Amino acid sequence: MLEDADASELKRKLEQTKRLAWLAWDPTTAQRLGELRDELARALRNFPSRREHISENEVRVRAHDLWEQHGSPQGRDEEFWIRAERELIEAAQDQS
Repeated sequence: MLEDADASELKRKLEQTKRLAWLAWDPTTAQRLGELRDELARALRNFPSRREHISENEVRVRAHDLWEQHGSPQGRDEEFWIRAERELIEAAQDQS
């Protein structure tokens, strides 16, 4: 049940990001939204196995580190969460 909720949340965020990308007039914002859209799509494609080897706490800690490294910007929490998940998943796959 939780996995279904996570998948539906990814789908919701992906659709929301696609809509926001259409509204972005500033090239930097459009680029960042495009990158976020691509990350969400990748996470959704890899969904069933994406979190098998990492805990939510590991993702939270890494996302916070990334957020601080980038100057603690407001409104980019999902971006850093997805980056943290990707890094941790790739690291776990490299160890396998």
